[in-house]
Amino acid sequence: MGAEVLLTILVFAVTCAFAFLNGFRDASNSVAAAVRTRALTPTIAVLTASLFAFAGTMLSTTLGVYLISAVELTVPEGAPGLTLLLAALLAAGGWGLLCWWRGVPVSSTHALISGLAGASGASALLGGDGVHQAFQMLLGGVLLPLLVTPLVAFGVSFFMVAPATWLVRYSSASDVNGFSRAGQAVASCAVSLGHGLQDGQRTGAMLTLVLVAGHLTEPGSIPFGAQLTGALFLAVGVLFGGWRISHTIAYRMVSIDPLRGMIAQGVSATLLFVGAQALHLPLSTTQAATSAIVGAGANQRFESVMWGHVYRVITHWIAAPAVCALLAGVFYLAFYPLLNLA
Repeated sequence: MGAEVLLTILVFAVTCAFAFLNGFRDASNSVAAAVRTRALTPTIAVLTASLFAFAGTMLSTTLGVYLISAVELTVPEGAPGLTLLLAALLAAGGWGLLCWWRGVPVSSTHALISGLAGASGASALLGGDGVHQAFQMLLGGVLLPLLVTPLVAFGVSFFMVAPATWLVRYSSASDVNGFSRAGQAVASCAVSLGHGLQDGQRTGAMLTLVLVAGHLTEPGSIPFGAQLTGALFLAVGVLFGGWRISHTIAYRMVSIDPLRGMIAQGVSATLLFVGAQALHLPLSTTQAATSAIVGAGANQRFESVMWGHVYRVITHWIAAPAVCALLAGVFYLAFYPLLNLA
């Protein structure tokens, strides 16, 4: 078995591990608020999140096509392209593990795209080819959504609280909590479905890039096998659930009731659907869900947001592009002497 084939298998396995980590960390986006308000039990929340994340990945290839075709995201063939992908995946995965350990919700999407840009920069520095349109995607897929997504999610959730509370002004607290929990359970499933539409398709796209670089498939659409593999690893990751991050979102950042939880998850799910199907933009599930929860919780008569923890999370969001790009560049430079052996 040739060195290039072994490298292809290695990078494919690392991509699957990244998909698992993505699901493991991002499970908190759909389960944290639902468990906090007792709309769902932890077991039911995780099971439904896994099922709908799998379904979302399999339902649409919109974002996969966006990443590979619309932006013309291609990598060099052979060992150089595989090494570039490996460097980006290791950087994004390492950043994700560090933030999980610290209980900080961060975007796997931004980490991965930033890693691709950083590895491409290192490749260009050495006179090689990088990911085509990587820096354009860094601007459109990381920096612009980093500015827009949290502000829109926070603002819409904040202002939706007023009309929602006005509509239930004559209802008893128990009635409001009852139908809010039911609505939040549905919204939680919708967030998981949006997670699959967004992050699941990026996993399928990355697996396809690995196969293309390893000369195992032709560029273009995502093969069914790559899509199914990405869906399975993402769903299994969600099953294990990242409870460290769930605790941060549900208990350390904001205190919300079932009504505000339903609003927050409804807003975040809507943003994910619009981003995937209408705008064809890779929005961060983490940033949409976290910002919506904070926005809904902030619109209360009493102070419910622990702003110190919120600022800590925002700091990690801002640092992610630079850190992941730098790490990926360092990894690529470290792996470069091995390219002649492949």
